[in-house]
Parts: sequence; structure tokens; C-alpha cells
Amino acid sequence: MANRFSSILPEYQEFIQRQHVFFVGSAPLSKEGHVNLSPKGYDSLRILSDQRVAYLDLAGSTNETSAHIVENGRVTIMFCAFEGAPSVLKLYGTGAVVLPDTQQWNELYPLFSPLPGARQIIVVDIHMVQNSCGFAVPFMTYTSEREKLKEVAIQMGEEALKKYNYEKSLESIDGLPTAFALNKSNIN
Repeated sequence: MANRFSSILPEYQEFIQRQHVFFVGSAPLSKEGHVNLSPKGYDSLRILSDQRVAYLDLAGSTNETSAHIVENGRVTIMFCAFEGAPSVLKLYGTGAVVLPDTQQWNELYPLFSPLPGARQIIVVDIHMVQNSCGFAVPFMTYTSEREKLKEVAIQMGEEALKKYNYEKSLESIDGLPTAFALNKSNIN
């Protein structure tokens, strides 16, 4: 049986901070649209309060979460215990996209360790936290982070990466505009 809370309890904050991976889910309003589920790694998530988290989103081949947040705001973040006691923790909330070169970016970005390829920060205001057993989640051992995404971002260089982010991050696979598309003034 799942337990529900209106905020992240201290023991769940500790659980979140121990995880090496989390998953972000979002979806468009259209029933023909595609549901998005993205794994996230590195030291990229920060707990801002018991009802707010943020993660540093890195360059990728699509930008589904941004498009879905722009359209409807819904976002879920899930953590699974792959080591230790079984647990699945879900944070349900409303997201906001924070782009580089904005005041909010300048306030939030220093909270993160710099990661090459950072394209936006996703902030989630949480309205429900759900914890469930996770009995079927397998044990897996963490060995290390994959360095390839960082290496590619460094190799591309800041200007080429910025151009890539804007070219590849303007719309979802369903054609929904992202925060980048709505803020084209930041492209140059």
C-alpha cells in the first residue's frame, strides 16, 4: 500500500540524496501524444525545500519535459532503491523551465556542481509525495557515472553546444513548443 504526503519528509530527503539515478515523467494533454520517461544521472538534483526540487537538465536529443511543462505543467520524478531496503518514491508536481541567461538561472545554477552541457533547470513544485514498497525492484550495484555525455559536451565547445541545444530543443516529438522556442531571443 502506498503512503501519500504533501511534502518531502526528512527521511525521504535523505533517501533522495543517496540515489544515483532518478526518472522524470511527463506527458502532453493529447491522447495521441507520447508519454515521456527520462533517466537522469550525475549529481544533478537539489532539494530546495520540502515542497520544491530542481534538477540541472543536460543537452540531449529531445526536450520532451520542457514541452510538456510549457503545455500543462505536469511532471513526476521517481526514485527507486536499487541498494538497501526496498522503496519507490514519487514526487508529483508542477514544473517550470529555467533557461540560461535569466535571473532565476543565475540564482539557481550556483546550487549545482558545474556540468558540461547544462541546457536548462527544471524546477518542480510538489503537491504530493508517494512512497511504495519497491519489492519487485532488483538489486543493482552502482559502479560509476558514464562520462560520455560530459566528454561530448566538452568536445563540442560552449558555442556549438548552445547552437545544438537551440536547434534540437525547440519542440517535442509531437511538435509541441519548448521553453527554448518561446524564448528565441536567447538564441544568439
